[in-house]
Amino acid sequence: MTAASTDNRRRAYWLKTLHEWHWVSSALCLIGLLLFGITGFTLNHAASIEARPKVTSRTATVDDVLRAALLKELPAAKARKGKAELPAELQAWIQAQWAVDTAGRDAEWSDDEIYLSLPRPGGDAWLRLSLIDGEAEYERTDRGWLSYFNDLHKGRSTGAAWSWFIDIFAAATLVFSITGLFILKMHAGSRPFTWPMVGMGLVIPVLLALLFIH
Repeated sequence: MTAASTDNRRRAYWLKTLHEWHWVSSALCLIGLLLFGITGFTLNHAASIEARPKVTSRTATVDDVLRAALLKELPAAKARKGKAELPAELQAWIQAQWAVDTAGRDAEWSDDEIYLSLPRPGGDAWLRLSLIDGEAEYERTDRGWLSYFNDLHKGRSTGAAWSWFIDIFAAATLVFSITGLFILKMHAGSRPFTWPMVGMGLVIPVLLALLFIH
């Protein structure tokens, strides 16, 4: 077997391997790239896209037994710098009143009230409960589906599962890009515009950043 034949076999092997990694990573990234591409455009034009938030407010009053139980929990919450999860009884009451899940969230406790922030993709919410008279108030703001997907793009208030997805998606796009670069390198000999095009992909954003971003 000649040296040229060995080189051709080695080249064919690596090209096949790169294509396999490239198409698998591109398949994994396809929907994510569409999502992040579209929301990148909508975020860039957020000021031009009108949003009409819908605000919903609810009020209720806890009974004296539950309020007394909360007052007993107050010293322990204050000992933890005023940050503590809501007691199970209060969580159940909130779930029954407004179908709101507050598990795993720390509220802010003070002498006269409990305040819980409930941010979420596409909106916000908060809950306040007075320890003086037991009055509870819940407010929810919904900014629509466009805001929801924009927040997914930014990873705003999306939780651990979506954070893991973004990390895995980022790794897959790196594989997609790097294998694509090596495939370009292997075909560059027969495609003379390969490196000028790659260079433009670098030079254009650098020039825009240097000349137009201050």
